[in-house]
Amino acid sequence: MFAVISDIHSNLEALSTVLEDIEERGIKTIYCLGDIVGYASNPKECLDLVIEKTQACVLGNHDYAVIFEPTNFNLGAEQASFWTREMLELEGSEENRNKRWNYLGDQRMRWTLEQKAGNIDAHFAFVHASPRKPINEYVFPDDVYTAPGKINALFEKVKHLCFIGHTHLPGVFLEDPDFYTPDELGNVYPILDDEKAIINVGSVGQPRDRDPRASYVYVDEDKVNFVRMEYDFEKTAKKIYQVDSLDNFEGDRLYEGK
Repeated sequence: MFAVISDIHSNLEALSTVLEDIEERGIKTIYCLGDIVGYASNPKECLDLVIEKTQACVLGNHDYAVIFEPTNFNLGAEQASFWTREMLELEGSEENRNKRWNYLGDQRMRWTLEQKAGNIDAHFAFVHASPRKPINEYVFPDDVYTAPGKINALFEKVKHLCFIGHTHLPGVFLEDPDFYTPDELGNVYPILDDEKAIINVGSVGQPRDRDPRASYVYVDEDKVNFVRMEYDFEKTAKKIYQVDSLDNFEGDRLYEGK
């Protein structure tokens, strides 16, 4: 059994709530799909929790932006990246500062895991954005209708199951091509040994599917389970409003999950 989290975006309240739920379920192994930082006001605390609680993580585009430079970011996202970098650099403890920077710098763009899922020999791939461009390619639900060739090309890079984040929109892409929301699946996707799937786990810290609850998934036997958790998003928003370098919109959007 393992959990997969993604797109925390420095939202400490959401991350803490999700980690508590994972612990209560008795799940000992957590994998992260990146974008630990960006947008909200607690990058150091979120990094520390991910370092402590997760077994593996891949690099997200906001993590990349803090290490190097923001690329194709809107102004608010760019400002958040520069502010986050400043906060990490201003850390008074050299040990903590080096620990966080080294952790971000050591992340791979993708990694894979082979293990049993029930009676199925499953192959799991983990990337932030897409199996083709792991850091910054968006895979939207509408792509199954507007860009089926893109979906077909993505599935050529998938051996069995691939977990992604990046769009903050949870659901399952199938090779047909097709897309199913968690609600349409009853919040459970049954793993089949002869069916490829790209599974978006949604966002812990900034949901964008009109549901403000934090999103993550966990795999138990041969099922991928989608979970939503209520958290104190008002507290997160207020902390964003208190930082002049962070765009108020990043707090506003938490109320409606958009």
